[in-house]
Amino acid sequence: MNALNSRLCAPVSSRSMASKTQVGFVGLGNMGSPMAKNLLKHGYPVIATDVFPESCKELQELGAQILDSPAEVADKADRIITMLPSSPNVIEVYTGPNGILKKVKKGSLLIDSSTIDPAVSKEMALAAEKMGAVFMDAPVSGGVGAASSGKLTFMVGGVEEEFTAAKELLSCMGANVVYCGQVGTGQAAKICNNMLLAIGMIGTAETMNLGIRLGLDPKLLTKILNMSSGRCWSSDTYNPVPGVMEGVPSANNYQGGFGTTLMAKDLGLAQNTATNTKTPILLGSLAHQIFRMMCARGYAGKDFSSVFQFLREEEGQ
Repeated sequence: MNALNSRLCAPVSSRSMASKTQVGFVGLGNMGSPMAKNLLKHGYPVIATDVFPESCKELQELGAQILDSPAEVADKADRIITMLPSSPNVIEVYTGPNGILKKVKKGSLLIDSSTIDPAVSKEMALAAEKMGAVFMDAPVSGGVGAASSGKLTFMVGGVEEEFTAAKELLSCMGANVVYCGQVGTGQAAKICNNMLLAIGMIGTAETMNLGIRLGLDPKLLTKILNMSSGRCWSSDTYNPVPGVMEGVPSANNYQGGFGTTLMAKDLGLAQNTATNTKTPILLGSLAHQIFRMMCARGYAGKDFSSVFQFLREEEGQ
C-alpha cells in the first residue's frame, strides 16, 4: 500500500494533521499565483517555483518557500500541483532535465491543472506511474476572478481511489471539484467547456453589435437578453461590451482575464481531438479561426471578450 492509499485509509483526525504537510506548486502565472495563495490561506506550507523569478516574489513575501526548479520541489514535497500554459510546458516540467520526475518520491500525488491535450495527460500519467507516483489531470474553469476567490471548478481525471486525496487540496482553491473518470477526462471536459464558451462569446459579441447598430442601448439589450432565452454566461457575467458591466475585462480595455492566445490554443486542442475522433465541430472550427485571426491582428494579449472590439473594427474596413 503506498503512502497515499494509507493516508486515505487513515482516520480523519490523523489525515487532517498530515494534510498540513508541504505542498509543491509549479507555475505562478495569472492563475497559479492566486491558487497557491489560497493554499497558504488554508494553512498549507507551499514550496513553489516558476520559470520567471519575478512571478515568485509576492508568494515568497506571503511565506512560501521558493526553489529553482520543479525537480527541487519534487524532492521536498510529495503533493505537487502544476499550472502551466501548454502541453510542451507540461512535458518539460514533468520529464525535462530539471523536471518533477527526476526527483519525485514514490507515492507522490501529482495534480496538473493546466489545459492541455488529453493524450499528453495520459503520457504524463504513464511516466509518473513508472516512478511510483500518481498523476491526475485537473483543469479549471472560472478564470482569474474565481482563482482569487477560491471558487474555481476543477474537472478531475485519474485513478478514482486517489480522488479523495486530490479533492482535499483542490477544495482549498475551488467551489466545485468534479470527478470525470480516467486520466484525460478532466481535459476532455475542459476542452468541451471552452469550445462552448468561445462560441457563446462570439455569438454574444455579434448579437450586441447588431443590436447597437439597430439603435438599441447596450445596457437595455443586455437586460433583455438576460431575462430571455438568449441568456448565457457571456451576456450576464462577462459581457464583452465596454460600459455595460463593471469588474470585467471589457471595462478595462480588455486587460486581464483569459487571453485570446489561450483561447486560440484551447480551440486548437478541441480541433485536434475532434479530428482524431472524427467529430464534426463546425462552429468550434470557425471560432478557432476567428481567435487565430484576432491573434494575428494585435489582440493576442487582450482578453478573449475583445472579439466584440474585433468585430467592430472589421465592419469599419
